[in-house]
Amino acid sequence: MTGIPTTPSVTPLLEELLARIAADVPGALGAAVSVHHRGGPLHLAAAHGLSAALVPAQLSGLGGPVPAAGRTGEPVVSADVYVDGRWPSLTLNGLVEHHPALAAEWARVRGIAALPSAWDADGTLVLSVVLDRPATDETVNVLRRHERLAAMALVVAEATQPDRTGQTLDLLQSRAALEEAKGIVIALRRCDPDEAWDTLRRASQEFNVKVRELAVALVELLGGAPAPQPAGERTIHPGPAARRAARQVLSALESR
Repeated sequence: MTGIPTTPSVTPLLEELLARIAADVPGALGAAVSVHHRGGPLHLAAAHGLSAALVPAQLSGLGGPVPAAGRTGEPVVSADVYVDGRWPSLTLNGLVEHHPALAAEWARVRGIAALPSAWDADGTLVLSVVLDRPATDETVNVLRRHERLAAMALVVAEATQPDRTGQTLDLLQSRAALEEAKGIVIALRRCDPDEAWDTLRRASQEFNVKVRELAVALVELLGGAPAPQPAGERTIHPGPAARRAARQVLSALESR
């Protein structure tokens, strides 16, 4: 597909992941990982195939499943994006104006699926894929199978950047706490990982505490002991507000 823009150099793991996602989805024209962190705007982190042009077009104002998933925290599926009333600006003509050289490729686009997920305690990643046929819930299920690897691949990508060692350690530690807390929510609520993450995210917003502190507080409350963490200055110490929030979350989960 000549003319498709390339994304900045990323780790081989992330490149392989995107190629694998595209290979796993019948009719895939491209796949992408987009991220936002600490309240910043959603931006493209890496892309494969046509997604290298399609995702930036969505993020630059045309709208679409990728920014919608990043904003709502919910999976978004469009069977035929050009006639989807949710994004009236995301049309064939709009994309041709955006990238005229890709007119033939834009004509092949039909479905898009986007899956948001926790990247770390303060950010979200969005996995997405574009197809030459309708996207379905099964498309989202394929993305979900790659969700955890995508989060870890981003951590690895961070580790390759100069002067990012401290941030990488923070990401790894936050991710571990979130996964453990998500497991608790899944077990008590009998829900899937997406619902578990949404439960933690909403609770952190409602009680105005960091989700990583809430996660550690929840693990410690249920376990009756300090959560296993590496010693040192990067240890997550939940404050009183986070512990109160954890008690209320656990009470709500156990009363279901």
